[in-house]
Amino acid sequence: MLFPLSDDDRDLKRTAWVTILFIIINVGVFYYQTTHPEFTSGFSAIPKEILTNTDLVDPVPVQIGNKVVQIPQSPGPTPIFLTLFSAMFMHGSWMHLGSNMLFLWIFGDNVELRFGTLRFILFYVVSGLVASLTHVLFDPASIIPSLGASGAIAGVLGAYLVLYPRNRVNTLFIIKIISVPAWIVIGLWGAMQVFTMVNQQSGSGGGVAYSAHVGGLVAGLILGLAFRFIIEREPDSVLYRNYQKDDKVKQIW
Repeated sequence: MLFPLSDDDRDLKRTAWVTILFIIINVGVFYYQTTHPEFTSGFSAIPKEILTNTDLVDPVPVQIGNKVVQIPQSPGPTPIFLTLFSAMFMHGSWMHLGSNMLFLWIFGDNVELRFGTLRFILFYVVSGLVASLTHVLFDPASIIPSLGASGAIAGVLGAYLVLYPRNRVNTLFIIKIISVPAWIVIGLWGAMQVFTMVNQQSGSGGGVAYSAHVGGLVAGLILGLAFRFIIEREPDSVLYRNYQKDDKVKQIW
């Protein structure tokens, strides 16, 4: 397994303020969650709530293995489908938050600077919503809360794959740090999400919403291609000038 640590943007001169802002918002929301558990149970995305337009407020018993577990529920926003938006800024643990923010920090700045501020905000939100809706459609009867920025960040990975397939990514492989093209890192990650999603649908796998990861990744690939055709000319940047000088690190276009 390749775990990304950084990418090759050492010559990038502009600051990706939206990416930084998203990281700050995610950290701030999680800190609020730690002291307000009812916020987590009320504002997470629950497939059954979304499809029935019903806000579940009482604990629901669920059979998990040989045990019956009470899933806590709390009042959510009105209308309830707003949880599709709120859930993409919430996390289940510090490790969940940390891994997501690392991926956003590594890959988000390049995509943001390629799209521009407003396009990147729209892209990020749409990717997150598509990811959440994909999870809802794959598990419509679930009352298990779904939360996390993973779907939106999967969209960022999809766009990065389209725009910067050969950009070098420093990754941890077992105990060694190696530098490999982005298409290998993101391609392997995407393949693992699809494989695990299929296993999950067949009855195995854990509680992670892999369908949301796949939905976000596909949304990122499609939107990345769409934005590429909307933006008629590549905007000037340090990355763009580097692409002109170095054939080994360039866009697919």
